[in-house]
Amino acid sequence: MPEFVASLINNFLIAFGVVIGASVFAGIGAILTDQPPLKTMLDLAGSIKIWAMAVALGDTFSSFAAIEKGLFEGEFRSIIKQAIMVLTAIFGSNTGYYFIKFLHRCSQLWQS
Repeated sequence: MPEFVASLINNFLIAFGVVIGASVFAGIGAILTDQPPLKTMLDLAGSIKIWAMAVALGDTFSSFAAIEKGLFEGEFRSIIKQAIMVLTAIFGSNTGYYFIKFLHRCSQLWQS
């Protein structure tokens, strides 16, 4: 598997995992503090998406150097690669958010 594709998969799963993991642990904290866990999870998932993206891009945050190289040295391929990396991280964090949102909606259906 090419290194770029492996990086894309890692970025997606890291961003997804940060949102899911943080939400699950926030839900555990909500249970311990007698708060509604799924609402707490959903609120946190919405606010942590940008941080999940930053964490996923942490190992590729030479993005600025690659973008600079692309703009000033004419290597547009590196700009496109970095844009795809960012979009993959955004997609991963949004997928995690929508998974938590799905759980929240399912809980509302089960209570009816």
